[in-house]
Amino acid sequence: MGVVRHVVCAVSGGVDSSVAALLLKRRGYHVTGVFMRNWDSLEEQGVCDGERDCEDAYRVCRMLDVPFRQVSYVKEYWHEVFSNLLKEYQKGRTPNPDIMCNKHIKFKHFFQYAMNTLGADAVATGHYARTSQEDEEVFQQRHVPSPKTLFRDRFEIRNPARLHQGADRFKDQTFFLTGFQHVLKKKESMGICFIGERNFEDFILEYLEPRPGNLVSVEDGRIMGNHKGWFTFTLGQRARIGGQRDPWFVVDKDVSTGEVFVAPTTNHPALYRDTLRTDRFHWIAEEPPAELVRSSMMECHFRFQHQMPLSPCTVTLNADGSVWLTMAQPIRALTPGQFAVLYKGDECLGSGKIVRLGPTEYTLQLGRDRLRGTPSDPNCTPEPTT
Repeated sequence: MGVVRHVVCAVSGGVDSSVAALLLKRRGYHVTGVFMRNWDSLEEQGVCDGERDCEDAYRVCRMLDVPFRQVSYVKEYWHEVFSNLLKEYQKGRTPNPDIMCNKHIKFKHFFQYAMNTLGADAVATGHYARTSQEDEEVFQQRHVPSPKTLFRDRFEIRNPARLHQGADRFKDQTFFLTGFQHVLKKKESMGICFIGERNFEDFILEYLEPRPGNLVSVEDGRIMGNHKGWFTFTLGQRARIGGQRDPWFVVDKDVSTGEVFVAPTTNHPALYRDTLRTDRFHWIAEEPPAELVRSSMMECHFRFQHQMPLSPCTVTLNADGSVWLTMAQPIRALTPGQFAVLYKGDECLGSGKIVRLGPTEYTLQLGRDRLRGTPSDPNCTPEPTT
């Protein structure tokens, strides 16, 4: 390998980052482990989860005989991630703090600390992904400032790194875990890290003032119950309504009136849509892809949740850099605030925040019935356009 390269690895005390550090060490790199403290919180028993994770990360580094550092980005996380999360909830959206944390904390503040303070040649994390580049190509990369224009210069000679799905789709790491018993026993971190096992409604109401409103049936406009704030709900979740034997589910929210619309059954047509619009899309390798530039439309695959199956879609490019996505089949609970991620084969093309949704299957069916002259329920209340 020639010169021993210095790789700074983000270590969280979990399985994924521990394996990343182990693999780097086995390949002969000089590795430094860095634990990032982004949120200070106590669990129900009064124990700080961050302290426990930091101790686990330190033990891993000690076992691997690599230097260990810890840095605090609590203030940066509050201003650049959590404050934005609260604003998104107030707009009626459901944000994804993990993506924003990666953008603002891991791949900005942590990256700058690793490169400028620790003198790293590269950084590593425990994410399950592959790139198009070999190791030496990674070390030859230089930071390129973001373009001042809407898109990059398409005639610029570049060798962009392409992001691909991980080779191990089932995340089998048992081969590498001999010696990591204390980490292996830990549960995989899922959901919003700073909430932990607390009730989401109780947590969010610590930061946002209650905004009481009604739970309204999307079918006939009946008031089914009330709530403490539209921001305590996300589309597709079960709305626990007292006195109802059968479950009801959130299908839409109207921030202007405070009404949260609900429907019976988990597969109600008011939950399904086949179009959405993003804000300006972030393209990873080509901005935007040549195929999309040529025809303004492109076929690819889409997901908006980490483990959902990839769905075929058509992408339409807008003049402002945003895109419209049209799905081959309606998808349940498309959610404003989440990120639409696009794939071509196993390559991840990029993502954009969902800011607008098309009509639901329920609304479209009502329109078709009216065109055919089919009598409709006079008490039916049309759902709002999200």
